[in-house]
Amino acid sequence: MESSVAMAVSTCTSETATGKHVFRIADYHIRKGEYIQSATFAIGGYDWCVRYYPDGETQDCRGYVSIFLELLTRNAKVRAEYEFRLVDSGSALPPSPVTHLFTNNYNTVDPDEDPARYGAHRFMKQQEVKPYVRDDCLEIECEVLVINPITKLEVQDVPPSDLPNHLGKLLDGKRGADVTFEVKGEVFSAHKIMLATRSPVFDAQLYGPMRDVNATSKNIIIKDMEAPVFKALLHFIYTDSLPAMDDIDDGESQDMVKHLLVAADRYAMDRMKMMCEDILCKSFDVETVATTLALADQHHCSKLKYACVEYILSSNRVNAVVASKGYAHLKRSCPAVMFDVFERATKSRKI
Repeated sequence: MESSVAMAVSTCTSETATGKHVFRIADYHIRKGEYIQSATFAIGGYDWCVRYYPDGETQDCRGYVSIFLELLTRNAKVRAEYEFRLVDSGSALPPSPVTHLFTNNYNTVDPDEDPARYGAHRFMKQQEVKPYVRDDCLEIECEVLVINPITKLEVQDVPPSDLPNHLGKLLDGKRGADVTFEVKGEVFSAHKIMLATRSPVFDAQLYGPMRDVNATSKNIIIKDMEAPVFKALLHFIYTDSLPAMDDIDDGESQDMVKHLLVAADRYAMDRMKMMCEDILCKSFDVETVATTLALADQHHCSKLKYACVEYILSSNRVNAVVASKGYAHLKRSCPAVMFDVFERATKSRKI
């Protein structure tokens, strides 16, 4: 049976972390010129700080205040969204209009190098900031959303093909069948195209230029084969597997496999023939090995023939095999095989 195939499925999700930091700037009236930096705060597993420029970050920003968010964690890269607002500690004024900065891949780059990526050059006009200064103190609230994309790998087992099951149901259901076979009084329905696809013998019989006269009719008579064997042959043609033989004993099962090997050889079903060979190579004994050897010789099963000869020659089984009932059949039907066996036995003794 076909084994299952592993399929890997990756899913990209995101883990987020949100945090706020309030940066209080006391003695605001004396804060002129250089930027003011907040203490380090952690959000989402990364260290951050706020940079505030009361007189603007560059000459182009004069009359405005500038504000930036800096990532302090080194050798890190993170995606983040952030907002700045001014807060009136006396609650007399509403929070300043929210400045929502775009999402970006945040690197540990000094904001002085590319400040536009990390904040606002012109956050608010200086005159608009003054109402938020209470007791010479300005409060800046920074809210950061850290987004960590995560790719999760999940391995799923793809179920094996169920095509043989469907084709088996097609055979049993007889739907669309266009030919019948009569075997020892039992009738079997099948599909010509299926038979021709699987067996070159059926192909020639049903569609070839030398096709049988009976093949032109819907009913074909099968001779020299038992009904259960032909049924098992059809089962293999449709499902590519031998039928279960749990309901018969070992002796009958071995006989059935031998008949199936003959049928497989008759209809040029090489895979089926090899499967039968493999089973028989593991199932003969002193009483049956001779008949199995005759079968192997008659149907050109070199692997099975070799296995039988090796079995006979090993462990001094020759005398026991000669005394078996199957030996008479072997001597009568395949006398040349016995010469091969005894010749190999003689060579092995010399060695």
